[in-house]
Amino acid sequence: MQNLRWKILTILAVLVVFVSFGVYPIVAAHYGVHSPAWLMEYQLKLGLDLKGGVHLVLRVQTDDALKGLTDSESERLREDLQKAGIAITNIVVPDPAHFRVEGVPPAQDAAFRQAAVDVSANFDRSSATNGAYTFTMKPNIQVNLREDAVVQARQTIERRVNELGVAEPQIAQQGANGDEILVQLPGVTDVDKAKSIIQSTGMLELKIVEQGPSSTQEALMANGQIPQGMELVPGVGGGAPGEPASTVYYLVRKVAAVTGHDLRSARPTVDENNQPAVGFSLSPEGGRKFGKVTGENIGKQLAIILDGKVQSAPRIDDRISGEGRIHGSFTQEEVQDLCLILRSGALPATLTYLQERTIGPSLGADSVKSGVLASVVGLLLVASFMLFYYRLSGVNACVALVLNLVILLGLMAYIGAVMTLPGIAGFVLTMGIGVDSNVLIFERIKEELEAQRGVRASINAGFSRVFLTLLDTHIAALISAAFLFQFGTGPIRGFAVTLSVGLLSNLFTSTFVSKTLYEVALSRRHQVATLSI
Repeated sequence: MQNLRWKILTILAVLVVFVSFGVYPIVAAHYGVHSPAWLMEYQLKLGLDLKGGVHLVLRVQTDDALKGLTDSESERLREDLQKAGIAITNIVVPDPAHFRVEGVPPAQDAAFRQAAVDVSANFDRSSATNGAYTFTMKPNIQVNLREDAVVQARQTIERRVNELGVAEPQIAQQGANGDEILVQLPGVTDVDKAKSIIQSTGMLELKIVEQGPSSTQEALMANGQIPQGMELVPGVGGGAPGEPASTVYYLVRKVAAVTGHDLRSARPTVDENNQPAVGFSLSPEGGRKFGKVTGENIGKQLAIILDGKVQSAPRIDDRISGEGRIHGSFTQEEVQDLCLILRSGALPATLTYLQERTIGPSLGADSVKSGVLASVVGLLLVASFMLFYYRLSGVNACVALVLNLVILLGLMAYIGAVMTLPGIAGFVLTMGIGVDSNVLIFERIKEELEAQRGVRASINAGFSRVFLTLLDTHIAALISAAFLFQFGTGPIRGFAVTLSVGLLSNLFTSTFVSKTLYEVALSRRHQVATLSI
């Protein structure tokens, strides 16, 4: 009797805990009941297909990562050759994985090879006629850069989405080449803002201005050509009051003094005119490089370039080490978004949209209603069958089944799992698995009764002899669910999570709870001659 009392208390405790975490927050949110905030945090979260939101598939242009390394190495080699006094004709970048040095004087060939030693870490060098050398990026470097670009893009998108405050976003790599990123944002309504933040490259560069600003590009060129080691970057000039701002151009050094990789933090601030601006701090290494460059270029302008556009170009009046500010015609919201992008890091490559779907909340509400209706109808049909076929023992199965579903909801809410439409399918499947377990147990009990064993002995034998079978089948199903979760994406994972939690709760209810209910019923009777089953 003491043992039975502890079993009943255990079941009641489990029921109270999972009703509190799983069922109550859903009911309270639906009817607007005021409840503690810490408890409402455990409300079951809905996925994209139930809550509505944005579904995006993006492709990472991994060639950009190769081109970035090729450009930086070729420009670094150009500067090294200038410092060494080696006069070459030109450096050409024909594609993302190659660059070619032309016109190396024969007398300086040995000096050129020495200056190009550092480039050999990432590039293979081959010579041609007339003092030309071709540098080809090593195959292993290309593979690593492409893989790293996708991983870094996914991690950057994750940081940006997390700062957006999206609940339970789904971000995963996919595609035959592994260069696609799936992004699902449940509950997002401002689609354009989300897309702009996700896709914005967020590349911050600080470069020394050689000439500018100018209203035309031609004014900054020499004989119609951009000087070697330089590039033209557009910016925004001051327009007349009431007129749109005009585009101006700056001639800046190609090699950046500091990039966003040297950034430590970014925060909203105001400029000298009390207008919204972005303040940033550099890492110790970035501050050292910035201090060196600004100290050597006092009196010149420093172009603050974001995503290939000059935001501002202040004059360097003194050596600057660790702090800076980006100002322009920003609104407060644009400053907040820009800080978010800079803090999350620059994308290593551009992104292109392969697929975009917006799921409205009304469609999600219809899915929820359909899922709930399917669950209720399934539960009623299963309960009706169990009551018809197993009579009063069917009540036992129905009570165990309801408790199973309560535990399932509570566990999913507690661990922060997301309910999706396939998850509802897993929810309905859990009911079938739960009933199947009870059917196995009940049929075994009936066999024991037909063998003229007593009621209590038949019940004990039925549960004990079927337990290992249930354990085997549940473990096999859990292994399948684990593979679905490991190799599936989005909806498939939602199904796997619901199925796994349902299997665990079902093993508890179909054995421990169901047997306890039998014991409670039989404890009131001294002589038990028959069992309604």
